[in-house]
Amino acid sequence: MASEQAEPIAATGATPAASRPPATIRYVDRPDLAETFADAISGLIFDGQSLRIEFAVTRLDEVKQDGPIAGRRFPACRLVLTPAAAVDLINRMQQVGAALAQAGLTKATPASTPAR
Repeated sequence: MASEQAEPIAATGATPAASRPPATIRYVDRPDLAETFADAISGLIFDGQSLRIEFAVTRLDEVKQDGPIAGRRFPACRLVLTPAAAVDLINRMQQVGAALAQAGLTKATPASTPAR
């Protein structure tokens, strides 16, 4: 069964936003949606219009006795976000980071002070 969540968003159009209520958008889950595994971020670009994130997966070559470990990194997924979606991602990742720090899994990095 699909879960649905209502999420208000800002209305757009010719009528001023203050004169009409915001649109209500329902989230509809798609359990059949394919998942993509990634173990690295190989690219991150913001061009002013969109944030592009390239996720990658690392595959190790066959290990030969007494030989160096080598591998290759392949792109697995390219995600393109609007600036609003990028800000939402940043905010949610900050929440995840705070939860991981509270659980003791990461350490908070103090903000660096500018050199004088």
